[in-house]
Amino acid sequence: MANHSQFGFQDASSPIMEELVEFHDHALMVALAICSLVLYLLALMLMENLSSNTVDAQEVELVWTILPAIVLIMLALPSLQILYMMDEIDEPDLTLKAIGHQWYWSYEYTDFKDLSFDSYMLPTTDLPLGHFRLLEVDHRIVIPMESPIRIIVTADDVLHSWAVPSLGVKTDAIPGRLNQTSFITTRPGIFYGQCSEICGANHSFMPIVVESAPLAYFESWSSLLSS
Repeated sequence: MANHSQFGFQDASSPIMEELVEFHDHALMVALAICSLVLYLLALMLMENLSSNTVDAQEVELVWTILPAIVLIMLALPSLQILYMMDEIDEPDLTLKAIGHQWYWSYEYTDFKDLSFDSYMLPTTDLPLGHFRLLEVDHRIVIPMESPIRIIVTADDVLHSWAVPSLGVKTDAIPGRLNQTSFITTRPGIFYGQCSEICGANHSFMPIVVESAPLAYFESWSSLLSS
């Protein structure tokens, strides 16, 4: 959960999000090195009179051609690795279908016969003490932690987007189309997200709450809800 005046990312709760945070820090360090080098060269040119031989040197042209190529490779390789990791879905333990509506989410546990529900945002008047305003829902998604989860996302009316920042998940919900993604939660907890597509007047009032719990708790919850 993000805090007030927070500048960084939320604490990563999935391997994909950990990789994204590491790549973000890596890209910032590369950008910092480039800015420092450019500022140093500008200051050097302003403070010293560089000769025409230095400015027109063949070695300088070679360096400023090869160096940007090396920098781009340093950014492209880890980026491509993360993209392939995000698209890889290998034998999930649980498949969950999320359907976006104006303005709530419907969920179907496709591995169970009768396990589906609608998830609405709790009004402020009904909010229990200690819960987050505009983020809490009446029915949370409960998943087993440390298990591969596949999310199939679609929409019933307009464009939506199923996003949970701490899990590194953001998938568009498009009417007539099924998009899928996957994640693994590394610890128990409650993770909050929201629709990240401008889907209408109440766009900001369809939150997402994912509760990661041990397998025994998930089994008891699923059997109670489906009975």
